[in-house]
Amino acid sequence: MAWWKGASIYQVYIRSFCDSNGDGQGDLPGLLSKLDYIAALDVDAIWLSPLHPSPNRDWGYDVSDYAGVQHDYGTLEDFQALLDAAHRCGLKIILDEVLAHTSDEHAWFAASRDGDADKRDWPKKDWYVWADPKDDGTVPNNWLSVFGGPAWAYQPARRQYYHHKFLRQQPKLNWQNGGAREAALAVLDTWLKRGVDGFRLDVANAFLHDASLTDNPPVPAAERDAYAWSAAANLQRHLHDSNLEENKPLLSVVRRRVEAFDDRFVFGEFSEEFERSGCYLQPEKGLHAGYNFALLHAGDAAAIRAHLEKLAAHPDHWPCVSFSNHDVLRTVSRFGDEPGTAKLYLALLLALRGTVLMYQGEELGLPEVDLQRHELRDPVGDLYYPLFKGRVGCRTPMPWDGGKPNLGFTSGTPWLPLGPAHAALSVAAQELDPDSTLAYARALLAARRANPALRLGTQTLLDAKLPLIAFTREHAGETLLCVFNLGSETIYFADPLLAKAKPLDWGCGHATVSPDGLSLGPRAAWFGRF
Repeated sequence: MAWWKGASIYQVYIRSFCDSNGDGQGDLPGLLSKLDYIAALDVDAIWLSPLHPSPNRDWGYDVSDYAGVQHDYGTLEDFQALLDAAHRCGLKIILDEVLAHTSDEHAWFAASRDGDADKRDWPKKDWYVWADPKDDGTVPNNWLSVFGGPAWAYQPARRQYYHHKFLRQQPKLNWQNGGAREAALAVLDTWLKRGVDGFRLDVANAFLHDASLTDNPPVPAAERDAYAWSAAANLQRHLHDSNLEENKPLLSVVRRRVEAFDDRFVFGEFSEEFERSGCYLQPEKGLHAGYNFALLHAGDAAAIRAHLEKLAAHPDHWPCVSFSNHDVLRTVSRFGDEPGTAKLYLALLLALRGTVLMYQGEELGLPEVDLQRHELRDPVGDLYYPLFKGRVGCRTPMPWDGGKPNLGFTSGTPWLPLGPAHAALSVAAQELDPDSTLAYARALLAARRANPALRLGTQTLLDAKLPLIAFTREHAGETLLCVFNLGSETIYFADPLLAKAKPLDWGCGHATVSPDGLSLGPRAAWFGRF
């Protein structure tokens, strides 16, 4: 069985994990110093945020050199030391690769923009998506940037616009050009040869675009919910600037490139139009796995249930599952920072079928940090403040020790403010408490590793009145019953399976089993085996 099936992967946002040199930025030597902590969680792998050189317009998601390591983080030698040490600990290393676009400071873009003196033809001319302005100088079509405004920027050097799905400083790489595509795929080869165990591919739905630059259609007025109105780009269906059906066979090309190396894993982020772009492809097609934002944006039991039903409709697809990452509100803040919330959603996450993605600090139950405008270091937050404060509230430094300056993260000035509530939730504090969220996370991760039904089993949703979520996990003749009360009141669950189930000690909150059924207190989880 492939190692990634049912694996638990710990996501490290390097800049906020641990600083070794006092410059206020997390780095690779700092991460290396905390490797024992990660290994003690009993996870299988570490997913690293982008580590390549970048001007940091979008904090590493605008790459200027795919061959190196960002100077804030260290050197290639530091990376190799981390990789070797992780492998000695039994941990895999997954890199976050951003191949749908580059920084506008990448040498490829400079060559595409400037070319030869006569501007007639040059090797990298079409490595990016260029288009002529309309006669009145306006943009080529109606495509909108996820980060606001038209998805086009004018470049007088070519007297043309270039396409950018995100920031103006993130020009779209043209994967329809054979040379550009091969250069992007060669990035994977380079790092696989260095020994990395796989990749998370940023915006895996956006490698291809419609070469005819067809306008995107609007989202029908009747379908415009609060999310649609949260940004102008959400008012159109992104069928032509991304999410093309042709993206699906391209994902298979990427997978074959990775599988040329033994025992590697590649999964992708799919931000919209999930079926169309290849998020739910079946085995042997597309990437090994993928995730979308359904669970990351979910705010109640109904949204979670809806996504689990969607996954049930694609039983041959292997998903990645996560409630949190570097782009979204932290789990406990999204679902209500009440006693028991952190443990409950850890229990639910680690019971789900798929490959688990756990963002740093979730094992501590960290809440979102509320930052002021002058503290924001995110172009999206700057654009939409105060309605949306951007993505940095979940990226604040890891609290290692509440009794040390800067919570043990750095001896200098941290790049983002520390969370006021995080001192009491620090690693050092929770290490001393056998009933802590950290202790519970470790116990659940160990249970997932030790129980094939949790790692590999099928998942069958049961009828249950919301806010209850109930399902079974079954593998090799063993069945687990998993029941979760996501509400704030005690709720009753009756099912014939309860009569067969032997309770397990993986639960949290208050639960009482009677001959008639199961009484679950607020924010409680219950597990049984039969």
